[in-house]
Amino acid sequence: MATETVKFFEPQREQVFIDMTFGAGGHTRALLEAAPGSTIVALDRDPLAHRLACEMAEEFPGRVVPLLGRFSELPALLRTVEGFDRQRHYNGILFDFGCSSMQFDEASRGFSISRDGPLDMRMDKNRCPDQLSAADILARIQEPDLVRILKVYGEEKQAKKIARAIVNARFTVKRIETTAELASIVAHCLSQNETGGGPAYDFRQDKLRRPAHVATKTFQALRIFVNNELNEINYGMVLAKHLLRTGGKLVTIAFHSLEDTIVKRHLTGHVVDDVASKVPLQYISHTLAHATDTMQEMMKPNWKQINKHVMVPTDSEVAENPRSRSAKLRAAVRLG
Repeated sequence: MATETVKFFEPQREQVFIDMTFGAGGHTRALLEAAPGSTIVALDRDPLAHRLACEMAEEFPGRVVPLLGRFSELPALLRTVEGFDRQRHYNGILFDFGCSSMQFDEASRGFSISRDGPLDMRMDKNRCPDQLSAADILARIQEPDLVRILKVYGEEKQAKKIARAIVNARFTVKRIETTAELASIVAHCLSQNETGGGPAYDFRQDKLRRPAHVATKTFQALRIFVNNELNEINYGMVLAKHLLRTGGKLVTIAFHSLEDTIVKRHLTGHVVDDVASKVPLQYISHTLAHATDTMQEMMKPNWKQINKHVMVPTDSEVAENPRSRSAKLRAAVRLG
């Protein structure tokens, strides 16, 4: 959704932006070409994406500042670049959450169900030696904890059944080390009904009624857990509030409801101690009584949403890039 992104930012000369999820650099390139003289901080936690950002920095001398790290590492990274460690300094910040196509297309990264490879799923690759891979987690995790991960991060209704099958396979067969092994265990588990008889889940459909592999939610849950994605997204939204100048633009592109909910909570002011609330603040507890002025101040958002409703890709863009079909774009302006 590069066209929509540029439209919302309305980039001009000499402005400064942050692309928090550089990826292959499509959005950054569109902004650079739309606003000659602008500068973009290109952040990504993936070493491959960082290398591409460095190559783009050579293509656009002095206009791209490549940084390698997570959202939570950005403050420290900005302190290493003269003139960029400043609050309320940036004209626009862009988030394009989730995995990039590069990560899905490379079997050795372990993100894809359709491509067999090591069960890794670390967006940082080997940059953080102490970070556990998905295979490491499945080799050690207790069943109740796995159930919670699948239920919360994957919104998987059959979380208990899948967790039991994974733990049983680990103890009775071998350590689960490849994407094909995990997908096969989940598929076999859900192909059996409660009595062990005929098929229970021959196929599934996603929220848009499209056919999906039965292990899709399991892979999503593990990926989010391995990379601590939701906490990083929440921290990134807090950073955006501090880094954007008054009138600065924020554009977010989310690919599932967990990401979009965090963004929506921040934009509407439903935040407690810089953490997105699961429910609107006025419903947290009916036993608490606050003065009207206090409640209004607590719930006063720092943002004014540009688009009243979430935007989705056009039919032509989905036809050209099927992976964009789940994208949800939100845009907002930083208030004073």
